[in-house]
Parts: sequence; C-alpha cells; structure tokens
Amino acid sequence: MMANYNNKAQPTGWALKPLPEMDNDQFRKWQELLESRTGMSLPLGRKVFLQTSLGTRMREIGCSDYQEYFEKVISGPGGIIEWTTLVDRLTVQETRFYRDIDACNLVTDYVLTRPVDNLKKSTLEVWSVGCSTGEEPYTLAMLLSESMYMLGLKHYYGVTGTDISKPALEKARAGIYTERKLVTVEDTQREKYFNKHDNGQYEVIPAIKDRVCFARVNILDLGNAPMHGMNVIFCQNVLIYFRRWRRKEILSRLVERLVPGGLLVLGQGEMVDWHHPDLDRVPSDNTLAFIRRPEKN
Repeated sequence: MMANYNNKAQPTGWALKPLPEMDNDQFRKWQELLESRTGMSLPLGRKVFLQTSLGTRMREIGCSDYQEYFEKVISGPGGIIEWTTLVDRLTVQETRFYRDIDACNLVTDYVLTRPVDNLKKSTLEVWSVGCSTGEEPYTLAMLLSESMYMLGLKHYYGVTGTDISKPALEKARAGIYTERKLVTVEDTQREKYFNKHDNGQYEVIPAIKDRVCFARVNILDLGNAPMHGMNVIFCQNVLIYFRRWRRKEILSRLVERLVPGGLLVLGQGEMVDWHHPDLDRVPSDNTLAFIRRPEKN
C-alpha cells in the first residue's frame, strides 16, 4: 500500500510516534544531497537538527521512513516541490529588524560620508544576500531612507534581497510581521515605517516596500546572478553554513559585483584571517566589513 503524501493532518496518535533514529549511512546521503544542491555543509554534530527537521516534515505528509522520503525528494515532478518545502525548513533562520545595530550604524556612516554629487548622479544599490523573510533588506531600506533625508537628497536608492527559499521570499514580499520581529525597532521607527493591522501584526509601509525587490538566487549560482554594480553588499550569517573553500569562492563572486569604493559587510567570525587583493578591512572591533579599492589607472 502506497504512503499518503497529501498535506492533510495525520491522526494525532500516529503523529506523536517517534521516528526511528537516523543511521550514519542515511545521514551521509542527506548530507551529500544538501551540499550538492545548496552548498550547505552539515557536520555530524548537527545530525539531531537534520533528523528533527526531516521528522517534522515527514509527519506532516505521513511518511515514516527516511529512505522513502529521500526517494520522494529526489525523484519525479513532486520531488521539486517537496525539495523546495524542505529547503525552507532547513535554511530559514530566526531573524528580526535591526538585528546587528553596529552593522546598521556602519551602513549609515558609509552612506553619509559618500560624496553628495555621486549620490545625486546614480542610484545607490544595496544587496542583502540570504535575506530570509525580508527583515534585513527592509531594515537596510529604512537606513537608506533616513540617510537620504539627512543629506537632503531624493530617495535615489534600491535594495535587492535574495534567498534560495521560495516560501521565505513570499513572506518577504508580503512584508507583514508579528510584533516579536519588531522587538529591536524603536517606537519612532515603528510608527514611521509600519502600519499596524487589527490582528496585531505590522506591515512595512508602501514607501519602503517600493524600494525593495526580492529574487530567488542559489548562492552556489552567483556567477549567473544579475546583480552588478552594487554599492553595499550585506552578507551576514550566511557563510557559516559552508565549507571554508566555498566561502572564499562565494566572497570572490560578491567582490566582483561590488563597485570600487563599495562596502561589503559580513557576520563577525564568518571569515577569520581572510584577505582579498581588491579589499581593505574597515577598522572596527564590532563589525567585519571591507571597502573595495579604487581601480588602478
């Protein structure tokens, strides 16, 4: 009898039954699949995380065998849909607005110290890599809005958020969040940049939404990403999931898309002792950031 893979709720008794322990051979299969398709490196120490994430999804669709679920994910048209759902569970991390205030202040300082004539001539382009459900790119748009206002300039800026998860990007485009996501947003900013719904949720105002676009990009495929000439690239808490050699490869691709004088912001501790011939480290104890050197004549 074939397993029932619909999304209807399963009987409570079945759903509460513990799944069998994942053996090391099964773990290696999933480990190799994740790395080959997403670049995400899952060490043996995260076996419990993988087992829990898979188990949650398997219960939802009524599957009780890891190998059976593995075959479902890698084969047939339905496998593509199921893979997308699973990737969302494995890669979307907890985030919030203004998560790293030091990095936010660095972006503001960077914009405020740019030559005003340059800001008048062209749009300031910012890229949030691994944007998840959108809190980071909207935060960047709010920072740019404030900076442009302080400089007395029109809003010549745009923010692009990219992620591998389609469900996460759908949430990002909606721009609606629970109050828990706004715990680090000051009251004045909350009133200025959000509309509160009757159900207690908050929606990003249209003026900020209009400045942000979202696109699905696999970080392993940055060579084909359409983003070029970026003034700021924000890539925090993304590289930690990849092997060191792949981190260097990803960063080299990002540097190629940064304009001379552009700012690259990374997460603290993500690339210790990393150097690039085209970058200078921003002197800061609280952020890991680099400026791309001007092109040589």
